[in-house]
Amino acid sequence: MVNKKKVIPAVVVLLVAAAAGSWWYLHSSEVQDANRLLLYGNVDIRETDLAFNNSEHIDRILVQEGDRVERDQVLARLHRARLQASRDEARAMVSAQEQVLARLEAGSRPEEIAKARADVAAAEAQAQTTRDTHARQQSLLAKKLTSPETVDVARGAADAAAAQAKAAEATLDLVLAGPRREDIAQARAELDARRASLALAEERLADTVLSAPAAGIVRDRLLEPGDLATPQSPVLTLAIVDPVWVRTWLPEPDLGKVAPGMKAEIRSDSYPEKAYKGWVGFISPTAEFTPKNVESPELRTRLVYQLRVFACNPASELRLGMPVTVTIPLDQPADGASPDDDPCGVS
Repeated sequence: MVNKKKVIPAVVVLLVAAAAGSWWYLHSSEVQDANRLLLYGNVDIRETDLAFNNSEHIDRILVQEGDRVERDQVLARLHRARLQASRDEARAMVSAQEQVLARLEAGSRPEEIAKARADVAAAEAQAQTTRDTHARQQSLLAKKLTSPETVDVARGAADAAAAQAKAAEATLDLVLAGPRREDIAQARAELDARRASLALAEERLADTVLSAPAAGIVRDRLLEPGDLATPQSPVLTLAIVDPVWVRTWLPEPDLGKVAPGMKAEIRSDSYPEKAYKGWVGFISPTAEFTPKNVESPELRTRLVYQLRVFACNPASELRLGMPVTVTIPLDQPADGASPDDDPCGVS
């Protein structure tokens, strides 16, 4: 039989050793946790619904779902014939009004001035002739060689010719003065209006091209060629994969330990062997209750602050909605430090 007196001291020694080991493990874990902050969240990105700023039927869509596109890359086009015709009409109207303004600003041509002077000379000659005729008729009337009616007719002809001479001189003055300033101003305003119409027509024509506002991945293709596109009808959904960040929540007791710019490490269940570098980019200025999707009953009634941790994602392995774990070392400055010049990389 086993000696119970020997077994009991051995059991006591094992229990003491186990307790000491547990105390050491817990104490070392507490020291380790005191030097880092462990948070849980999900990967988040921006998305944008792309629509034409015009109403017309779609001519072509140049990308498929899943395609990676670059900034300013052409994604789709509308039919352009009707808008091209409107642009050409506006351009012709601008050209015509430019000629009108140029004619007014140039003033009278030398040929117009010469004609006006010739008209004055002819009118003055006619007036002189009628005056001479009237004088002769008066002389004849004194000798009773003509009738008073004839003298009256000659006087009327002389007065009419004199008026025509004055009119010709006034016309010459107008030709020499050139167009009125008000007419030139009106023509210039009309030209500005037609240029504005041309700019609008060109803008509408440019709106027949849908370009990527940023680099990203085409997530959804919502319309097809032949569909009627409107500004209220998105054609494509673009996922903007740079930057990528983790949306997580910071408990209020840890608020003073974290500042924007602090480095962070991000790990996912999909790639557990990889640690993605990141940095704290945003801390919400307002508190909120812990979201329901954070499965931690003891924290659900506590106030937290939304935290945005930007992630380096060179291989596009971090995707929208992916759950991740964020580790923020606390043995670094918490005074608003900034990340390295090139913080990204996968270890």
